Amino acid sequence: MIKPPDCFSLATLLSACLAWNAVHADEQTISPQAVATSKLVATSDGSNRASMETMQIPSHGSLMNALVYVAAGAGPHPAVILLHGFPGNERNLDLAQDMRRAGWDVLYFNYRGSWGTPGNFSFSHSIEDTAAALAYLRQPEVAKKLRLDPTRIVLIGHSMGGFMAVEAAARDPAIKAFATISAADFGGNYLKSLGKDQKSVAIEKLGKGLAQEGMAPLNGCTPNGLANDVAIHAASWSFQAKVDALKDRTALIVTSDDGLASANEAFADALQHAGDTRVSTVHLATDHAYSDQRTALSDTVLHWLASLPK
Repeated sequence: MIKPPDCFSLATLLSACLAWNAVHADEQTISPQAVATSKLVATSDGSNRASMETMQIPSHGSLMNALVYVAAGAGPHPAVILLHGFPGNERNLDLAQDMRRAGWDVLYFNYRGSWGTPGNFSFSHSIEDTAAALAYLRQPEVAKKLRLDPTRIVLIGHSMGGFMAVEAAARDPAIKAFATISAADFGGNYLKSLGKDQKSVAIEKLGKGLAQEGMAPLNGCTPNGLANDVAIHAASWSFQAKVDALKDRTALIVTSDDGLASANEAFADALQHAGDTRVSTVHLATDHAYSDQRTALSDTVLHWLASLPK
């Protein structure tokens, strides 16, 4: 069970207590002070300091803009791939900074066709891009340069990024842990809509919803084109379809008051019913961007990461 640390202020403690009442896991509690100070001491000559490295990651003929927050210390550090949502206005880079202070390297990248990365954006392409990012971090020369352990990579995704985390983890048995933050179950939500509407109506509704999120940072796509991408793959892209592949993983599922909680809770329940005893769930009473719960969100993620096997 994740527990709020003793060093919280009263206001933060009250907020955190609400967050932790839904957590279900057999997890080790680690002092946040220990987490925050681990692996942070550089050598006397100034080497192995915390840093930021920028790069371009190849993916199917395009180079994705990316950066890594490199943790201080000789390492090798465990690593997080932080996956942004649709279109990615909330990038959660405050979480990246906090995770680096806790001794984790953090990779952030922009999918093909998003935020200046060349190529055409699509959900199918973004699934491929996430796999490309994993392959990049696992290259021996890259892992050495970034002082990271390629066998300890965790996926954390927000909104569409949560969908990408689920997809990538299901396709890659080497990923032992993943976390979703208000994940968008594109396949499951489309199938639910299809149960009430004709296919053309369901696609149109999804396209309108995507358009409302904002298409300006995306290239080579249209709302209806993206909706059709979901319609074609809906059965295999639903979270429920991934339960069997993920029932042996450690998972953190965070939800908010944004209308996506029920689908994520159903996913967590399905994993547990399939025998997964390492599923943690946390609900924070806030919006989709976790605008007024950033500290509680960070604390939740850091406690969960600290509980993972070394």
